[in-house]
Order: sequence, then C-alpha cells, then structure tokens
Amino acid sequence: QVQLVESGGGLVQAGGSLRLSCVASERTVSSYNMGWFRQAPGKEREFVAASHWSGGSPYYADSVKGRFTISRDNAKNTVYLQINSLKPEDTAVYYCAAGTAYYSGSDYLRTPDEYDYWGQGTQVTVSS
Repeated sequence: QVQLVESGGGLVQAGGSLRLSCVASERTVSSYNMGWFRQAPGKEREFVAASHWSGGSPYYADSVKGRFTISRDNAKNTVYLQINSLKPEDTAVYYCAAGTAYYSGSDYLRTPDEYDYWGQGTQVTVSS
C-alpha cells in the first residue's frame, strides 16, 4: 500500500513563497507518475502540476505556470512543489497523488482519476 505524506503548508502573505513536500512510502517516486492537486472550500479538486515517472517536461495548470515548480528527489522518495508569488486565490488544501496511468491525450496526468493514491493534504492560506 503506497502512502503519501504532505507537509510544508502554512499561512503566508501574498507574494510570498512556500515549498511543499510529499514523502512517499516504498519506491514510489521513481516508479509512479506524481501529481499535485488543490481544493479550495466549495470548489472541486483541481490539477496543479504533474511529473511523469520517466522524467521529461512537467505538466502545469495554466493558472500556475511560471510560479509553481514540481520536482522530485528519487533518492529521498520525495516530490516537491515550489510555490512562488503566492496569490490569495492559491488558498486551498494541496494534495499529492501517485498513479500509473498511460498516455491518454491532451489531459494526460491532469485528472484525479489517473491517480491511485492520495495524501491527506496540507493547507496553504495566502493573506492579502
């Protein structure tokens, strides 16, 4: 059973930065596609960023391109999400996810259904 544990969330002022971490059990990070999603109160869970297990160019939601960076450290079995230039609309619970989905088209790695395991989430709150 794959377990994912996120950390690094907190309260930050607009314009600030955070680095979220997701530590995985087993050798998950090197073998799974890894994604970050977020969910704000009253809204659906939305895609933020993803990284294919084999490497290559990461995937980002248009709303976070240029501000968020996903990276992985296979030796530490950890995936990171660096968040810069935070905005109040970035306030949400951020979730890490792992999956093994094969390429499916333009929405590849952008939908929750492509992931099999989820962490418990970490809260990010941005004050204006």
